[in-house]
Amino acid sequence: MATVILVRHGRTTANASGMLAGRTAGVHLDDVGREQATRVGERLADVPLVAVVSSPLERCVQTSQFILDRQGGTPLSPIEEDITECDYGQWAGRNLSELSKEKLWSVVQAQPSAVVFPGGESMATMQSRSVAAVRRLDAAFESEHGPGAVWVAVSHGDIIKSVLADALGMHLDLFQRINVGPASISIVRYGENRPDVIATNTDAGDLSWLRAFTPTADAPVGGGAGRL
Repeated sequence: MATVILVRHGRTTANASGMLAGRTAGVHLDDVGREQATRVGERLADVPLVAVVSSPLERCVQTSQFILDRQGGTPLSPIEEDITECDYGQWAGRNLSELSKEKLWSVVQAQPSAVVFPGGESMATMQSRSVAAVRRLDAAFESEHGPGAVWVAVSHGDIIKSVLADALGMHLDLFQRINVGPASISIVRYGENRPDVIATNTDAGDLSWLRAFTPTADAPVGGGAGRL
C-alpha cells in the first residue's frame, strides 16, 4: 500500500488578513508562509517521494516547489484539479468576520453535508471529488512504484479535512472536529481492509522513518511496538 502525505499550503496574505480566498487568483504565500513551506521541504528532504501533486492554485504550487527543491531525486509534479480549493462562490474574497454573521455560517459549523455555497459548490461535492482524486492517485502510484511508494498531495484546509474525515470513517458533518493548520503534514495509508491514518496536523518532527517503514494490512491488536 502506498502512503500519501497531505500537506496544506503555507500561510498566505489572505490567511493573515482573515479573508476567505477560495479560488481567487493571485493569493500567494506571505513571509511566514514561505518559512513554513521551507520547513515542510526540510522535513520531507529525507523521504524519497515518487510525486508531489499540487492543487492548481498559486499558494499550493509555491508550497510544492519548496518540497521539490529539497528532493534528491526527480519526483513527478503534476497539477490535479480535483484537489483544488472548495468553490465558495459568492463567499470568496470576503472577510471571515463578516461571513460569520451569515445564516449559512452556523450550517457550515454544524451540518456541512447540507451546505451549498451561493454560486459555488456543495461541501459534499468538495469531499467526493477530492477523496476520489486522492484514492485514484494513490492506487496509480502504488501500481507503478510498489507498496512502499510515498507521495505528497499539496492542497487546502477544507480539502484535507474532508479527506481525513473519509479515512477516519467520519461523517462529513463531523469534519469540523479536525484541525489542519498552514503547512501541516498529515499521513494516510490506504490498505486492503481500511485506511490507516498515521498522523494528522503535524508541523514538526522527523519523517525519515517513512523510507524504511514496512506497512501491514492488519492493525496490531493492543497497539503494537510502534516504529523503530
